[in-house]
Amino acid sequence: MQLAETETELVVRLQDGENFFEKLQSLGLCAGAIVSGIGMMRDVTLAFWNGREYIQHHVKGPVEVLSLQGNFSKKEGQSFLHCHVVLGQEDGSVVGGHLMRATVNVTNEIVIQKLSGIELDRKLEPNGLYGLYPTRHSPASMP
Repeated sequence: MQLAETETELVVRLQDGENFFEKLQSLGLCAGAIVSGIGMMRDVTLAFWNGREYIQHHVKGPVEVLSLQGNFSKKEGQSFLHCHVVLGQEDGSVVGGHLMRATVNVTNEIVIQKLSGIELDRKLEPNGLYGLYPTRHSPASMP
């Protein structure tokens, strides 16, 4: 993984064979948004929430990342990454959904916006999902 960082932005390049989630969660972000993401993936697990559970399906790949968006929050005290992706297949067809797992194929180039002054917490809800609970830091609690 290569990265360049300012107080408010990160640009990350993931390398072939890297675990997408492991590498991005190692950044330790608890309040951020993926602004853009391009590249390729393989061994992808996508999911669809049917109102009760995630229905998963596997895409072997390689596939092109056509759209990647998501956010970094805190879940049970740890950095948590929630992503959705649209993937282009070799035959021109497109698949997408909640990204559960992926391996980088060749490269991923990702731009992340850090959200200062905001906390993003995930809390378990009665429907089984971990809902997003954003709050604003009070000026006294901001570094």
